[in-house]
Amino acid sequence: MRMVRAATAADVYAHPRAELARLTDLGLLHRVATGFYVAVPDDRVGTEWMPGLEAAAVGIAVAAYGRDDAVVMGISAARLHGVLPRALATAVVAVPTRHDPIRLVDRPALVRFVVRDTARLDAERIDTELGPVLVTTAEQTVLDLVKRPGLGDAEAEVWPAVEQLYRRCDPKVLAEIAGAQKMRMTLTRLQARLGEK
Repeated sequence: MRMVRAATAADVYAHPRAELARLTDLGLLHRVATGFYVAVPDDRVGTEWMPGLEAAAVGIAVAAYGRDDAVVMGISAARLHGVLPRALATAVVAVPTRHDPIRLVDRPALVRFVVRDTARLDAERIDTELGPVLVTTAEQTVLDLVKRPGLGDAEAEVWPAVEQLYRRCDPKVLAEIAGAQKMRMTLTRLQARLGEK
């Protein structure tokens, strides 16, 4: 995912901090958070390029946990599914163990980590500017948003995103996920609000 951690740069460089600072000054790396840098795409070197919030967030999570243990979820998944047009100030990523939030240094934004059994989440790969990432499916995202609407600090955006995503959902898959993840009441609330049974 083009992400470089200062903590692992010592494996490559004798003086990692100085080398990362030099590469950043040359425009080859972009510092997204304390200890996390992303390699600037070759065609964007020398520009003001920076990755999108969701891509940067999952890049940080992948660097910390591995490619299969970081899943974009909630309001951030809705954004990657294209049902939320405006940029947000909080990104939400599911990871297997507790991690404190990380404040980005290149913009006023926060990455919030949620402890989930990532292997049980219904997820798919979606391409970002940093490569393909795991993102909860429309069905999983709808259930997550209804269950915890305030998680991404964008509660006003949640219901319009749910209504749009719900049109893409397979009712059988929704029911299966709700049953497997103990979210039947969440599905009932969703259907009641939509006037369905």
